[in-house]
Amino acid sequence: MRLQDKVAIITGAGSGIGREAALIFAREGAQVVVADMNDDAGEKTVEDIGAAGGEAIFVSTNVAQAASVQALVQQTEERFGRLDVIFNNAGIFPDADGSVLDTTEEIWDLVMNVNLKGVFLGCKYAIPAMQRAGGGSIINVASFVALVGAATPQIAYTASKGGVLSMTREIAVEFARQNIRANALCPGPVATPLLQSILSDPAKLARRLVHIPPGRFAQAQEIANAALYLASDESSYVNGATFVVDGGITAAYVTPE
Repeated sequence: MRLQDKVAIITGAGSGIGREAALIFAREGAQVVVADMNDDAGEKTVEDIGAAGGEAIFVSTNVAQAASVQALVQQTEERFGRLDVIFNNAGIFPDADGSVLDTTEEIWDLVMNVNLKGVFLGCKYAIPAMQRAGGGSIINVASFVALVGAATPQIAYTASKGGVLSMTREIAVEFARQNIRANALCPGPVATPLLQSILSDPAKLARRLVHIPPGRFAQAQEIANAALYLASDESSYVNGATFVVDGGITAAYVTPE
């Protein structure tokens, strides 16, 4: 199994990409710490991992609060004795996040606190645990919009993901000689409940799909499989990478109808 004897924290593991990653990581031998603000969803992920023969615990976590993230890492080490992988996946995309002209300061701050500060705190408290373990893999979720402009305005989300990408590179360089790798996973749009609720308007949906070469959104499992590779020793020389899994969006100049 590809993650045998590894301990992995996954934030936002109650749904979407995080949930799929938790199930896959556990199936590949990892002991998984499911972190989420939604207790019911997080516990359901743990229950499903257990039913499949895996091992996991749930820790209620607010990634935007330092004490909460510090407690998450502490509970991980207390239960499993080490930390090898953190998948900083939790993120938000409020409906009110739009043009720079319209987005309020409150929405900007909210998105930055979760999407950027949350990743910063995950790295801040995970890295010392990885140093104690002799190394580890950090996987930070950025986005294809960290590389190109979004098809529809989403200024705070786009800026937050650009920050994640830059921060990941710096961490990758700083800790490489301590056997700690950091990579930014940049998905294209994923068919999660979050995106589906945002794109319930058919016009918005069509506006997005026209830019995607395969003509469909990614499935959460497809992104989770990429995270599995970055978590595993198969990617031992992959560090500081912009790991794009977007169906070709960033490669396309003109997309065929």
